[in-house]
Amino acid sequence: MCGIVGVLGNHEAAPILVEALKRLEYRGYDSAGIATINGDVLDRRRAVGKLINLQDVLVHDPLAGKAGIGHTRWATHGAPNAGNAHPHRSGAVAVVHNGIIENFRELRADLAALGIAHETDTDTETIALLANHLLSQGMTPVQAAEATIARLHGAYALCFLFEGEDDLLIAARKGSPLAIGHGDGEMFVGSDAIALAPMTDRVTYLDEGDWAVITRNSVTIRDANGNLANREMRVIQIDQAQVDKGGYKHFMAKEIAEQPQVLQGALSHYINEAATAITLPDDLDFTKIQRLTMVACGTAYYACMVAKYWFEQIAGLPVEIDVASEFRYREPPVTDGTVAIFVSQSGETADTLAALRYMREKAAQIVAVVNVPESSIARESDIVLPIMAGVEIGVASTKAFTCQLTTLAVLVLQAAHQRGRIDDAELAEKLAALRGLPGLMNTALGIEDRSITLSRLLAEARDILFLGRGAMYPLALEGALKLKEISYIHAEAYASGELKHGPIALVDKNVPVIVMAPRDALFEKTISNMQEVMARGGKVLLITDQQGAAEAGDGVWQTLLMPSVDPFLAPILYALPAQLLAYHTAIAKGTDVDQPRNLAKSVTVE
Repeated sequence: MCGIVGVLGNHEAAPILVEALKRLEYRGYDSAGIATINGDVLDRRRAVGKLINLQDVLVHDPLAGKAGIGHTRWATHGAPNAGNAHPHRSGAVAVVHNGIIENFRELRADLAALGIAHETDTDTETIALLANHLLSQGMTPVQAAEATIARLHGAYALCFLFEGEDDLLIAARKGSPLAIGHGDGEMFVGSDAIALAPMTDRVTYLDEGDWAVITRNSVTIRDANGNLANREMRVIQIDQAQVDKGGYKHFMAKEIAEQPQVLQGALSHYINEAATAITLPDDLDFTKIQRLTMVACGTAYYACMVAKYWFEQIAGLPVEIDVASEFRYREPPVTDGTVAIFVSQSGETADTLAALRYMREKAAQIVAVVNVPESSIARESDIVLPIMAGVEIGVASTKAFTCQLTTLAVLVLQAAHQRGRIDDAELAEKLAALRGLPGLMNTALGIEDRSITLSRLLAEARDILFLGRGAMYPLALEGALKLKEISYIHAEAYASGELKHGPIALVDKNVPVIVMAPRDALFEKTISNMQEVMARGGKVLLITDQQGAAEAGDGVWQTLLMPSVDPFLAPILYALPAQLLAYHTAIAKGTDVDQPRNLAKSVTVE
């Protein structure tokens, strides 16, 4: 989950590296560092904590040179301190690394037998130690890097810099994404295209197992077998306005506010202007699909949970869902006619990608629901359904979640129509409701002032429960996840009917219970569960619509009113209060909203 960058430029590298790292800081902010070649001399600067600390170091102790590498760290091996910060160096070699070297202890032991000691707690240092040892045996930098890479087991995106070589970077990837940017007499390396966007719009993505020798005027890529590989250079389009805060205090606030706009874009991509037809790939035929398997992590997994309700209720299609980190380890049997759907914002989530590869030869088709069409998950899938959310920087997913739900809702309606579960008129009715969703979302943003007031009350709690029924149960899970991610308040979510099977023991006057209950077919049952909470002195914050509030009766501690919405679309709309309550509770507690402790945006290690 670290971010790496490399530069072979015509200008001083340090400012370019730092600017690129700013765009990668969502990948990790335990520490940061850069190394450059100035003349023939390799040198580096590192700092613990966020990137601003490294910038302070560079003000007082500048680093010259037009070739360099940089890193922003999310710690896996070793505590987040200056000694463990990247770049790691051994003699003439500096290296930055995203991933986990699984055999680093074995390599460390081999090096120790040669009298080469380690100085840090990291697996990455072993890479630099090994490469420098091979240089001392007479290998060239390219030979040393190739031989080092061949001995590594695990996941990695790597970039090597060698003393005395100011026109050479060597990059490699296995299990972690890496891209090469093409400039005019300049070359760049980055964990993703966001980092490279200010320098170039021409990008080559390395495939699994690739390694590349890069100079300012050339790139030579070899595959995992050592054969020359011709990888496509793509022109990328990243709206620069999407990677700054646009006047908002936090990226999360900006991305919450962007939801009406991005949902409109997603709907326009999949639904015609008259809201009568859906445009999806022709080879996605639900009449031939017997079962769906949906796999994801975190918030994307909750989107899959919602979609399971939709697919089974509306399309009559059986769905199995699983968290990616567990999926392949239980070796699930796959029946004929099973289509696997993988949902990921980044398209680089390590567990999800590994699950996809497990299903590669087992499923009839692989479908990717992703925000980055050039990502590894997208490139390895049969069908790619972009969610059209635009760049999402905040660690806590907001607009990507609602765009995932929207894209999956369109998919459900297509499945229901193809399978004869809804006719043309019903399809048009549901599509019209979807088309109206951005307007409803815009109206719902009007709850922000009320959310601020409620969040100040929630910020005083140590524990909070979320309840929901049906498709609102995953929204309760998402609400609890959002709250604990950024406010650090312990929060749990339960299906409302499960309350009396244990969790009600947690209820007292100090534990707010947030009930997500639009006025739908399950509303009365949810209110019955809510009454059980209030009968035991619990404080209920009811999120519902005007009719639901009127029917809920007296005794509710607080109410947050939402616009009325088709129950089919309620999970999408009700994501908004979950986001706003989490955001403003975090503000009230003074936590770091965009970069919460211990978390990073793109989880590229298992």
